[in-house]
Amino acid sequence: MSVAIYTLTSDLHSEENVNAVSESFLSQIDPESKFELLNTDYSQFGKHDVDLIYVRTGGSEELFRKLLNSLLQQGQMSSRETIYLLTSGNSNSLAASMEIMSYLNQKGFEGEIIHGNSDYIIKRIDNLEKVAKARQKLASYRLGVIGQPSDWLISSQADYAAVKQKIGITLLDIPIEELIETVGEMPKDAMAGAEKIYDALKALIAKYKLNGFTLRCFDLLTALGNTGCLALAKLNTEGYVASCEGDVPAMLSMAISRAVTDCSGFQCNLAKIDDMTGEMLFAHCTVPFDMLESFEYDTHFESGIGVAIRGKMKLGDVTLFKVSGDLSRSFIQEASVVRTQSENNLCRTQIIVVPDKDVKDYFLKKPIGNHHIVVPGHCADLLEAVID
Repeated sequence: MSVAIYTLTSDLHSEENVNAVSESFLSQIDPESKFELLNTDYSQFGKHDVDLIYVRTGGSEELFRKLLNSLLQQGQMSSRETIYLLTSGNSNSLAASMEIMSYLNQKGFEGEIIHGNSDYIIKRIDNLEKVAKARQKLASYRLGVIGQPSDWLISSQADYAAVKQKIGITLLDIPIEELIETVGEMPKDAMAGAEKIYDALKALIAKYKLNGFTLRCFDLLTALGNTGCLALAKLNTEGYVASCEGDVPAMLSMAISRAVTDCSGFQCNLAKIDDMTGEMLFAHCTVPFDMLESFEYDTHFESGIGVAIRGKMKLGDVTLFKVSGDLSRSFIQEASVVRTQSENNLCRTQIIVVPDKDVKDYFLKKPIGNHHIVVPGHCADLLEAVID
């Protein structure tokens, strides 16, 4: 954990009283003493996952103005950074924080006053740290685009420069021919062939130092007579980002959700919406094994060949997530997986999802492509913060 707390205190208040209040407040929001309390030593400001300025008293507004100028002059922060003020609600700390926040807004800074009961403050600081760590992970990600997006994904392109500028991800084009050559001669046994595709993808991951990839997988049907479904299921379970059909926005969505939650995501198509119940049917032929209670192998739905995964997904809270290829749009909706099914006329893994609110207009009027990611747990606030 890397959270630092700095203090801002007016001389107008009794030091003894202020210290007593501070000790009580900090013990409530940091009962295990995990935070680094640096008091008035701001030399390390900007070097932690989360830097909090604890405004302990009223009358500290001018102290903050001078501090801000000093931090800017020394290059410890820029006008693009968000400033987080922590208050206890005692000694007019909230009133002073509001005056400071008003000043920051006038100067074009983003900021937030973290104020409330101890449970809220603990959760808010924890979320800020998770967001900071996710952004750090994403800034180091290298994701491969193995083959171009499938021909039918006419809206699922990506702006490589925008992605790099906004969240730091590097996108690399890798010819599908290189994968096919790496696979080499395919065995007749479908499972053995699917495992060989997995081995070849692992070799490309090592060669290009990838954190993940999206694969133009339908090309493998004709070139190799097999599918990438098993390989993607295994690689996602191992912690890589492994996306189907060369869908770059879907891959980016999976990368962001994994960085935030450290969980696999299920890339799937919306197949049906029930007007009466609000239930939505999502399906695909590959799914991470660690999202399943049980599974069996089947053939790929459209082609009837190779190896696909028919999985029974764990029920419970999920978040539906998708970003556009330039990260200018996003869709985030918390929901629940209420059951699974196994019909023959759809991709092999099929889940019934009920969103927490009606999202029919989004899917039928302004969807971000056809694929969406089902992420375990309710994590809308974290996803929103990372892509903001």
